[in-house]
Amino acid sequence: MLQILELYAGVYEQLLAVPVVRGRKTEAEKFAGGYYTTTVEGYIPSNGRGIQGATSHCLGQNFSRMFDITVEDPNEKGKHIHVWQNSWGLSTRVIGVMVMIHGDDKGLVLPPRIAKIQSILIPVGLTAKMTAEEKEKHLKHLDELYATLKKAGIRTEVDLREGYTPAWKFNDWELKGVPLRLEFGPKDAAKDVVSYARRDTGEKGTIPIAELTSQVPVLLETIQQDMYNKAAAAYSAHRIKVESWDAVVPALDAKNVVIIPHCLEPACEDKIKELTTGRADEPADTPEGQKAPSMGMKSLCIPFEQPEGGLVPGETKCLNPECGKLAEKWCMFGRSY
Repeated sequence: MLQILELYAGVYEQLLAVPVVRGRKTEAEKFAGGYYTTTVEGYIPSNGRGIQGATSHCLGQNFSRMFDITVEDPNEKGKHIHVWQNSWGLSTRVIGVMVMIHGDDKGLVLPPRIAKIQSILIPVGLTAKMTAEEKEKHLKHLDELYATLKKAGIRTEVDLREGYTPAWKFNDWELKGVPLRLEFGPKDAAKDVVSYARRDTGEKGTIPIAELTSQVPVLLETIQQDMYNKAAAAYSAHRIKVESWDAVVPALDAKNVVIIPHCLEPACEDKIKELTTGRADEPADTPEGQKAPSMGMKSLCIPFEQPEGGLVPGETKCLNPECGKLAEKWCMFGRSY
């Protein structure tokens, strides 16, 4: 089960540059009929919601007994036993999570490791004053750069579409999320450099043509790591430990997910969702700061990495003010998809 969970986490963190929290689902949120469910949980910075990344379920023998799925007992000849089963699988949800976390107002922002096109090469500075020979020479140089990048294993394309300005092409490829834009014009050729612009930060610079095959792969890996670091920093800053019930709703309104001491009882989870959900009968003149949120929070997971301190077994109470039971674990709650 945990091996599969690490495969999930690897897809998110190493390929999609998306940080996740590994944990176990509560009884209320686990797969119905299973023994337990493990999960990786993500976070969407733009609205502060949690999102389930992928789950893996230990089904035990519940379903094999139901469908009479058996194998020969290795310990007793002639006897059959019901199999133990696990269930897992990734879906296109991972793409949606990546888009929501990295995307911006200009469009997609794709991590280099999974981008179909890692760099787009765009000719610039080709004016009407240039002779046909000058233009042909420049485009031939462009083709050489393209071949060099392809030979170095970089997934690259050249945009030679006519009828579109370089600025229009810049916007078009930004919309598509291509990690690195490479620009090459007569001024660049004169200096033996290629100009670049990063999709994730907008940072611009130049790369010597002689160093293109060494510097572009390094730059792509830098973009990959920077995208992960940015998302991880946002998740860490908005994943907070809360030990006072009065601080829960303000924390949610500040786009946080909260980690609270909890009894892990399903009925208590339902009550917490109710207590943090907006009410239709709330007076219209209720001050903005005192209004209940429209969406209640629910448990996301019991993190495998529990916060240090604060929860004393046999002493610490569940944070739900209407519960009164002892807390079993720190549990991550939030508004979620």
